[in-house]
Amino acid sequence: MIHRTAKFGRNVELGEYVVIEAGVKIGAGCRIGHGVVIRAGARIGANCRIDDYAVLGKLPTRGKISALTQEKPLPPLSVGAGCKIGAHAVIYRGARLGKDCLIADHAQVREDVTIGDATIVGRAAYVENKVRVGSRVKIESHAYLCALSEVGDGCFIAPGVIFTNDNFMARTKERFKYHKGPTLKKGARVGAHVTLLPGVVLHEDAVAAAGAVVTKDVPARTIVAGCPAKFFRSVPEAQLLKNQ
Repeated sequence: MIHRTAKFGRNVELGEYVVIEAGVKIGAGCRIGHGVVIRAGARIGANCRIDDYAVLGKLPTRGKISALTQEKPLPPLSVGAGCKIGAHAVIYRGARLGKDCLIADHAQVREDVTIGDATIVGRAAYVENKVRVGSRVKIESHAYLCALSEVGDGCFIAPGVIFTNDNFMARTKERFKYHKGPTLKKGARVGAHVTLLPGVVLHEDAVAAAGAVVTKDVPARTIVAGCPAKFFRSVPEAQLLKNQ
């Protein structure tokens, strides 16, 4: 089903059983796989590839006890030129992707999320609402970025990393005064299966080693390890982002 108001650039390829709703705009040279759903108003830049059964522009659904999901007007989804969207990926209305991003198979990107150019969101990774991600970031498979988090340019987030944002674990209204996800400054890196507690800041080029539980801010160019994470050593000069 293709709505009569949808607009296409030149040389767009459409698979079988595609649904494209009212007001969608798709740039030239895009390839749309089988069973793809593109919801009303979405903007897809030129030369994008959208694989089978992806859903773009989904509206959020608020549960009765949801803390951060809101029922409110959202701007249309915007996907920059050259992006690749994997099979069964879901990207919500109100998200904005820069150019040349990869959103891998089964990944999800929620509303009120901005993602910079050339960033990768790995297979089955989940980026919750109200998150800002910079450019040239690598978010590996099965990572979870909670709401109210920030990730700067050039960061690396390994498989299975968990961001958290609620020290009160959903108890008492007091928690809303402190509700905040982690912040990764430019070039920070997080190893496999690290847990980042609410509000912690990893400063420029900081590193949390695999398996760490980060309970406090990490200074720039510092490696922490363990549970709770403690100083291990300084980041080698050759590994700093400016030297890559």
